[in-house]
Amino acid sequence: MTIFCSHCHRPLQAEMSCLPARAKQAPSAPRPFRSTKSASKARRDQINAELQALRSLLPISAQEKERLSYLHTMALVCLRLRGAQLFPPGLAPPAGPALGTELLSLLPGFLLVLSADSKLVYISENVAEVLGLSVVELLAQGDTVFDILDGRVGEDVHKKLLLAREEPGREVTFVSEMRTSKAFRLQHGGNRVVAVCGRFVALRWPPSPSTTAFLALCTPLVQSPTDGEAASQDDIFQSMHLLDMTFIDVTESVTYHLGYHREELVGQSWYSLLHPEDADLAAAQHRAL
Repeated sequence: MTIFCSHCHRPLQAEMSCLPARAKQAPSAPRPFRSTKSASKARRDQINAELQALRSLLPISAQEKERLSYLHTMALVCLRLRGAQLFPPGLAPPAGPALGTELLSLLPGFLLVLSADSKLVYISENVAEVLGLSVVELLAQGDTVFDILDGRVGEDVHKKLLLAREEPGREVTFVSEMRTSKAFRLQHGGNRVVAVCGRFVALRWPPSPSTTAFLALCTPLVQSPTDGEAASQDDIFQSMHLLDMTFIDVTESVTYHLGYHREELVGQSWYSLLHPEDADLAAAQHRAL
């Protein structure tokens, strides 16, 4: 069987063609090898330089700056930026550092400021006395209040903050464990229970999420012996109840905390002392217990 070329109609042998063969291209010269190692190092150096510049602008001591990691630096910068948006220069008269330290030492806890979306905006420096963590170390946990709280109460706290945001000026309180340092947990057997009491305040008019902040005082419910020179018997009170939470006995130190004498509480229901907003949560915990 003869096969003819469809181009010139001449007989072809196997694997032949009369089409003009393409000129063989001369092999191209090999492209010079470019290492990306130097480019990556240049980018890292540039990032390091920018982080160093940001670190130098932070209003903290040189010793604290030296201990900042990249993560801590960025977390602290974000905190300062959120604070500058809510509290621009000139909004409030500046306070001297000595006066601020003196006032903080008088507080029973530390101050906390949140944005409308629960982002951390400000934490007072005396947080280390309560949780054993500095502001920088606490920011390494996350940038929202839920990152520093026990996750089991997240939904309840979210509801309380939502209620406070819908009604600016209304005070809300929630109780939760807050994350502490490893040394604190080893010494005290766990995290610290803190009562957070605060309200949303409009910093400028007209109010909006970008000009509204949640201002709160975070007070430890049980003072540890290291919080003072000596532990006081008035730091806590103990009570005994029937299964329906009726008082059958209570220590005399209850007067220091609640203003009631022991005789006034015996026979009363524990629920009569609760805020109505906390009754449902307390009842659920009571049933679980």
